[in-house]
Amino acid sequence: MSWFVRERTPFEAVLYGLYLYFLGLSFRCVSYALDPFVKRSHVAVWKWVQRFEPRHLFCVRRVCAFLVDETYIKVGSFEAWVWVAVEPVHRFILGVYLSRHRNMLVAEAFLKTLVEKYGKHTVYSDGALWYPEACRSLGLEHKIHSQYEKNIVERAIQYLKDRVEGFDDYYPCLRKGCDLKHVSRWLHLYTYLHNTRRRHIKFTELLSLLGGEQSLS
Repeated sequence: MSWFVRERTPFEAVLYGLYLYFLGLSFRCVSYALDPFVKRSHVAVWKWVQRFEPRHLFCVRRVCAFLVDETYIKVGSFEAWVWVAVEPVHRFILGVYLSRHRNMLVAEAFLKTLVEKYGKHTVYSDGALWYPEACRSLGLEHKIHSQYEKNIVERAIQYLKDRVEGFDDYYPCLRKGCDLKHVSRWLHLYTYLHNTRRRHIKFTELLSLLGGEQSLS
């Protein structure tokens, strides 16, 4: 039996708690925010965060290619680039990378994280100079994506970008010298929610996965 089921905490409350924590709230603040729905201590919230291991939830076993692109975002006074890779068949988001700069070195670092997780596959991009150079460095085949493939990756990027900018509108970053870790957390949580919807996964199945058990179906 999963830990969440044993505690009888509604999964929606767990997900909302994670959402608030990744927003930047402390464990105690998350506990207070959940009071109208379910009473849980800050220790319980801490356990949810420790149990939440999204890298194991949406591991895409069959990857035929990487559709990659990047987009500019601005959080408060900080500027950054979000790099996204999408699987072209089922349109899962395979990886998200946040950087201060946009160049070949960053592109290579991003592609390297994909290779380490999914193996070597053909990279499709819009033809920006940093992608062919990064692919040559990693021994990957590079191709220019078609209009159809371009639409797929651009929709995924816009999905993430809209939510990051929306979050910053309501919860602006006021920290001096911010390292943008909270933005990275937002992106990861949105990625898992996006992939959950793409898989049409049931809440009960996701609950089991979060608890570390095998699928119920």
